[in-house]
Amino acid sequence: MSKLKSIPKVPWLNSIANLLRFVENPIPVVTETIEKYGDTYAFYLGGIRYGIISIDPEFNQHVLQKNNRNYGKTNLQLDILGKYVGKGLLTSDGDYWLKQRRLIQPGFHRSKLALLTEIMQGVCDDFVQELNIEIDSGKEDFEIDEKMMELAFRMVAKSLFSTNYNDEMLNALSGNITILQKFIIREVRQPYLNWWFKLSGKINKHLDIAKDSDNLLLEIINERKRSGEQKDDLLDMLLSSRYEDTGEGMGDQQLLAESLILFVAGHETTANALAWLMYLLWKNPEVLQKLRNEIDQKLGDSKAGFEKLREMNYASQVIKESMRLYPPAWIMDRVALNDDEIMGYKIPKGAMINCFIYGAHHSEKYWPDAEKFDPDRFEPENVKARPNFTYFPFGGGPRLCIGQNFAMMEMQLILIELTRNFDFELVEDKEIVPQPLITLRPKNGIRMKLKKRQP
Repeated sequence: MSKLKSIPKVPWLNSIANLLRFVENPIPVVTETIEKYGDTYAFYLGGIRYGIISIDPEFNQHVLQKNNRNYGKTNLQLDILGKYVGKGLLTSDGDYWLKQRRLIQPGFHRSKLALLTEIMQGVCDDFVQELNIEIDSGKEDFEIDEKMMELAFRMVAKSLFSTNYNDEMLNALSGNITILQKFIIREVRQPYLNWWFKLSGKINKHLDIAKDSDNLLLEIINERKRSGEQKDDLLDMLLSSRYEDTGEGMGDQQLLAESLILFVAGHETTANALAWLMYLLWKNPEVLQKLRNEIDQKLGDSKAGFEKLREMNYASQVIKESMRLYPPAWIMDRVALNDDEIMGYKIPKGAMINCFIYGAHHSEKYWPDAEKFDPDRFEPENVKARPNFTYFPFGGGPRLCIGQNFAMMEMQLILIELTRNFDFELVEDKEIVPQPLITLRPKNGIRMKLKKRQP
């Protein structure tokens, strides 16, 4: 048996020296370190602990797919995020996660998604109409990232709850989630301040905000139960799901956790992807024109519909290439449950593993001219030529995002309606810098001028 290698380590003094830069924006720090130490390296976490970061597709496939049972979720998802959103698919592990995954998975099958297309299209149409009214009133400049957040939140709300909510409730829930996410990222990146967060009452304050969100959602869930109505939405799917072994449905706390996680995971990732997409299309007018040509040829003036969306190949490629450059989930973490070996490297039990999605998507090894926006990279023959896990914006393996197809359908519908109805340009021609929080946001936003397209 060959002797196992040690993963290259960044000296602890270097890790400490870069701590403030890392807290501010980890991406440049990690990118520089990969250039110096290679595609997989270890960095100092404190005490005697080291974490591991990798962009290597073989390494990440082993962690997320081939030996996924040995790599559990970390305290970011199980403890920090879990205490605010409850125990659901995103914040559970092991047998309980598998049980919930099997229960909920059928709700995202093709037949169910087809029923949601009309709901989503209605949200898009209303949003376009509202934008037209604003433009007619003289408004020109729009914070696109904020608008996409608003639209994606409505889309998830309507898909989840159909008719059982009002705008006041929706705005309150959206505000709560934004506040919680900003605090969660502080807990994650500044664990050394945890004592202060507790002592100052900040944790209890944010737990109260989470409780307020719980109450808002429980009100919607209980109203649906009382009404006895059946709707073709995701809440109906959650309410009607039954465990194979008992034939029973989920309890209130389970329904609450899964509903909240659909909100948290389902709207911000999509919104950020769409904001980046609008920015990239403005920077690459030839891609925008090719996209509009496909819309004209395959749809004309008609709405897409579920089956037609499946034919919009270039629209799909445009979305995928945008998520390559700006993946909403920019990193994915796991913890080794037992000792392991990957590519000849020794992986000790308890090691923190970080699959650096953003870095893998920008690697010149697999993406020639990696910073160029080129949707042709996702032509079928080009996809086949690349190794697995060079592109994984939705994760991979058994824990591949359950809402992947929902998100792609949602983004296609929105992309089609925005590009066929509006012309847009950046208010100030400057580079937009990514800000890696829980998701990859555009720092300082993306401000654009919107104009109605002439027929």
